[in-house]
Amino acid sequence: MIRLENISKQNSHRILFIEASAALLRGEKIGLVGPNGAGKTTLFRMITGEEAPDEGQVSVDRGITIGYFDQDVGDMAGHSALAEVMNGAGPVSEVAAELHDLEHAMADPDRADEMDAIIHRYGEVQHRFEELDGYALEGRAREVLAGLSFTQEMMDGDVGALSGGWKMRVALARILLMRPDAMLLDEPSNHLDLESLIWLEAFLQGYDGALLMTSHDRAFMNRIVTKIVEIDGGQLTTYSGDYEFYEAQRAQSEKQQQAQFERQQAMLAKEIKFIERFKARASHAAQVQSRVKKLDKIERVEPPRRRQTVSFDFPPAPRSGEDVVGLKAVHKRYGARVIYEDLDFSIRRRERWCVMGVNGAGKSTLLKLVTGTTEPDQGIVTLGGSVRLGYFAQHAMEVLEGDRTVFQSLEDTFPQAGQGSLRALAGAFGFSGDDVEKKCRVLSGGEKARLVMARMLYDPPNFLVLDEPTNHLDIATKEMLIGALANYEGTMLFVSHDRHFLAALSNRVLELTPEGVHAYGGGYTEYVARTGHEAPGLRE
Repeated sequence: MIRLENISKQNSHRILFIEASAALLRGEKIGLVGPNGAGKTTLFRMITGEEAPDEGQVSVDRGITIGYFDQDVGDMAGHSALAEVMNGAGPVSEVAAELHDLEHAMADPDRADEMDAIIHRYGEVQHRFEELDGYALEGRAREVLAGLSFTQEMMDGDVGALSGGWKMRVALARILLMRPDAMLLDEPSNHLDLESLIWLEAFLQGYDGALLMTSHDRAFMNRIVTKIVEIDGGQLTTYSGDYEFYEAQRAQSEKQQQAQFERQQAMLAKEIKFIERFKARASHAAQVQSRVKKLDKIERVEPPRRRQTVSFDFPPAPRSGEDVVGLKAVHKRYGARVIYEDLDFSIRRRERWCVMGVNGAGKSTLLKLVTGTTEPDQGIVTLGGSVRLGYFAQHAMEVLEGDRTVFQSLEDTFPQAGQGSLRALAGAFGFSGDDVEKKCRVLSGGEKARLVMARMLYDPPNFLVLDEPTNHLDIATKEMLIGALANYEGTMLFVSHDRHFLAALSNRVLELTPEGVHAYGGGYTEYVARTGHEAPGLRE
């Protein structure tokens, strides 16, 4: 279907691809992986024809339809979310638009003399619309939007009033409704709550076209893809299997290559030692000459390319008292909507609570009540003795000073810290080389989130409250964060849609449902085993 043959590509002074090849065949589901800046988005843009390779060829079979979802959704306003999705549904939406125009023409008295031709054309177009299952289009569009957590009110409301994250869901729904022959999805799991993520997983598992996607969610990737294409050092390498298999294969290949490299280095050292020792002796001239020729002919084994992974040892948090926070008879409402009524909830030292619930259940509200960002309408919220609170929320990124660089921002927060320590901290959160000199105002949302997280964890509080901390973090940074928090001896309360993060770090689950609040001992894995579902909104 889609082939990349010996492609080379350079952006500015950065070489992205060197004679790289790969293919996407009919029905294949492939995960595209590689470090930030490796060229994943450029690869998508070359397939869609938005960019051309400098050398080599990108070929797409004739007649193949491609749907491409990326993070740049553009302006959406003046239509309902439903209309926006239906308008992008490919050929069927074009036929629907013509059908709509013909219906208007038939009702126009000024076009009475054209009526026979209009009616004839209407019959043809209507037949084509039926062939394309057009009359089911609105129902299918509503089904896709509902799967992505849209209410009926949001579907019918102006898409221009939605936040950026919800607009991205509209753009994603448009591609899903289109059901093209090939889907290119660049980070479709961003901005989705857990229920939407699981629905999308099932949708893509049932999709019979070809799929090429990137995702920072390893659980999501594992359940969908059957192949991995890795971009590394300008090359495209294909691995058969899911993300877990790829990781294991990559580690094994690196180990084997390292062993080959070391064996060859030992052999070369031995030969060179012989040559150096006997090169001045006439009696060994023939042997020396023979060995020199042999060395010239040997194909050198390269050491494996090392992925830049930086770990960081975060200092231990000071100990808090046993009672960390308590909510007693708390009531909270927004307008007519009751969020909490007579809520009692307490957190003890070293408990790690993950909060589960559908959109609007009150997850972020609970975190705001606990951190004092929002006051309860009734009841009391009490922090325990010696509790030092750290709160990560999306608005936390607004405290960054735009004209300070990443490194200056860290220095401002920790004036006593050494430069080496702060550079290691920056590196652990994905700021290496010149990245530390970037001004905060030009950072992407993900980069700002990483910087705020770095500032919070360098001198960690003993009670961490985290609202979607893994949004925009790549897999490597997530793994570093999970490793750091696994060794964290403080207390945690957090919301996340990343199941790997939930399973690795929680030891308690608070489930918010319309029927009430339920607490579960044991972490997310035990919660799934006990309830039979991965999120509260998925009850049968």
